[in-house]
Amino acid sequence: MVRLEVLKDRMDDSGMTMTAIANKSGISRVTLYNKLDGRGEFKVSEISALCRVLHMSDLERDSIFFND
Repeated sequence: MVRLEVLKDRMDDSGMTMTAIANKSGISRVTLYNKLDGRGEFKVSEISALCRVLHMSDLERDSIFFND
């Protein structure tokens, strides 16, 4: 299960707007908002893009997206 609150905090800490994060990651803004609200699951390509844009380490990625 994705730790959405941790992901949202990480996005806030980035200093970028949601629109900028969406644009840089190639995810539509609407899709990003929906997934952050728990409507839908992140695809592997979206996880990879968000990690690149937010400069996440593998450990951060795993703790947010692959935490069971």
